[in-house]
Amino acid sequence: MKTDIQIAQEANMEPISQIAAKLGVGEEHLEFYGKYKAKLDFSALNGREKEGKLVLVTAITPTPAGEGKTTTTIGLADGLRRIGKKAVVALREPSLGPVFGVKGGAAGGGYAQVVPMEDINLHFTGDFHAIGAANNLLAAMLDNHIFQGNALKIDPGHITWKRCVDMNDRQLRYIEDGLGGPKSGVARKDGFDITVASEVMATLCLATSLSDLKERLSRLIVGFDEGGMPVTAGDLKAAGAMCALLKDAMKPNLVQTLEGTPALVHGGPFANIAHGCNSVAATKAALSLGDYAVTEAGFGADLGAEKFFDIKCRFARLRPSAAVVVATVRALKMHGGVGKTDLSIENLDALEAGLPNLLRHVSNIKNVYGLPVVVALNRFPADTDAEIALVMEKCRALGVNVCLSTVWAEGGKGGEELAREVVRLCEEENNFRFCYDETLPIKEKIGAIVTKIYGGKGAVYTPEAEAEIAQLEKLGFGKTPVCMAKTQYSFSDDAAKFGAPENFEITVRGVKMSAGAGFVVVLTGNIMTMPGLPKVPAAEKIDVDENGVITGLF
Repeated sequence: MKTDIQIAQEANMEPISQIAAKLGVGEEHLEFYGKYKAKLDFSALNGREKEGKLVLVTAITPTPAGEGKTTTTIGLADGLRRIGKKAVVALREPSLGPVFGVKGGAAGGGYAQVVPMEDINLHFTGDFHAIGAANNLLAAMLDNHIFQGNALKIDPGHITWKRCVDMNDRQLRYIEDGLGGPKSGVARKDGFDITVASEVMATLCLATSLSDLKERLSRLIVGFDEGGMPVTAGDLKAAGAMCALLKDAMKPNLVQTLEGTPALVHGGPFANIAHGCNSVAATKAALSLGDYAVTEAGFGADLGAEKFFDIKCRFARLRPSAAVVVATVRALKMHGGVGKTDLSIENLDALEAGLPNLLRHVSNIKNVYGLPVVVALNRFPADTDAEIALVMEKCRALGVNVCLSTVWAEGGKGGEELAREVVRLCEEENNFRFCYDETLPIKEKIGAIVTKIYGGKGAVYTPEAEAEIAQLEKLGFGKTPVCMAKTQYSFSDDAAKFGAPENFEITVRGVKMSAGAGFVVVLTGNIMTMPGLPKVPAAEKIDVDENGVITGLF
């Protein structure tokens, strides 16, 4: 069996100018990064007022068995084009942390991939490096301001801005710096986040233009002064220089699928920490350039989809037409208690025990958000007809269809059934709505997500979280959406609770304002903003020969 990278390396890619031509975009609107990648200039969208249908692809709670959400997103877009629809796929860029760690990249798999796969999974067009540089410029200007006399009276004990690097490096979570004496800065406790957890990433992905980006950057809170008032990047006069670093990173990246479907790959905030969606700029471009814009949101629907709807769609005034929930029989059996080594054995009892996870996600999208939804069941060779029939029966009871997907093995051909159902759903009337009113108090918004989306009974708060909520509401930051930072492996904040747990409480241990992005981040459980590498990192298997051919990259 060929690996993903072998399949990608054997692809006959079209010059990126030809991919752009399929969208009616001329070369004058492209900034080329070689033959197969380009930045899309915003001028390409001038005069395009028509918007296509917006389709979100999300998934069940992830398991080590794998679900194939990004692969399905790509295969669905290819399937739509195979049945005669003008589709564009909009995805996030992969972070180097997972690429060299354990999770893998974000370019799809099998015969449903975006290419050039190696470029996309590695440095791509340099967007993440620019975001890291802008983040760290602000950190440098902050510490320099204190070193040079601290005219803003910033309290060194209440600095909230961290440096970042796009790598899993637990050693950098908590550090002390400025230790070289009076000429080498001010000694203080510090730390690093991974770049995809940086507020600069979230801010860029929600900005609609360079001017909007600059305004958002100026609102970034770096810490508090001696009187307890927030100090911003605007106070430090850093927003202009940061925006200059990000002017090219703000433009969506155009690539292609293995079947030549145009793909906009741009931005990459983590869904268990930030809002988990590709950029507003890329999604709006896809809507303007295609009749169907197919996008995805990270991890399960309790994280990525919730934030896509309640944060991204709210801010960008997007109205989705339909949603797809991706699942596998294997993953559902794991939610039902089966170990990874026994997933190929038919087990209807375990499947029935795990199905509530899928059904809760489906019910949330249909009944909380008011959207038509279809289940895409990625079929594996060991799946039995009885297992598939059970999934279909349970979903049918909710009034939802199940489409078998074989896009990993067959590309767009294996996604045609799903594509036809998505087209049908997009023609239905829908009553899209949000989970909560953003003007509610912070605790009520958190409570709405916990009870309506997670299926829990409420939230409990540490004394630190109580104080932070009170401070934010006092400062006028209470009437914004909330962004839950939570484990991706459970509806609850306990990664060991599989399936669809009930009667649990979420523990909120911290709350902070992401003023540039425009939302309140709610830290639950033991979620980390800087992951670590596993015992055997994927980096150990990656190599390149003297001809520049990369191996071991999936």
